[in-house]
Amino acid sequence: MTQTPSGTGTGTGTGAGAGAGPRTTTLWRPTGPEELALVEASGWTAWPPRLPEQPIFYPVLNEDYAVRIARDWNVPASGAGYVTRFEVDAGFLERYPVRRAGGETILELWVSAEELAEFNRHIVGRIEVVREFHAPA
Repeated sequence: MTQTPSGTGTGTGTGAGAGAGPRTTTLWRPTGPEELALVEASGWTAWPPRLPEQPIFYPVLNEDYAVRIARDWNVPASGAGYVTRFEVDAGFLERYPVRRAGGETILELWVSAEELAEFNRHIVGRIEVVREFHAPA
């Protein structure tokens, strides 16, 4: 597995430093190997277009929720699960209300497939793999 290059910021949601660009928000995305390969092919800078049966792109607001999805859903479905972290221009994200998908920490954004290319243009830095899980051999 190729690891992503570093450089998406500190994860504090403040961008790369004072005056270094837009204020950012840290998001996480659980993903499987096929989607991750497409992210790698983009140079770690964009999420691939959604499939017809996937009208919504769901980045999540905390690492714990992303870990649970990667480990408990992606691994059984595809043999591996990955947690990615990336920064997005916080001003741009104001158009997306935070949605609670369950408990207090199960928070996500809903980005329509039609808006994903614009969403990708507001990613600051690179998408990083921060955790990975594999099915037992």
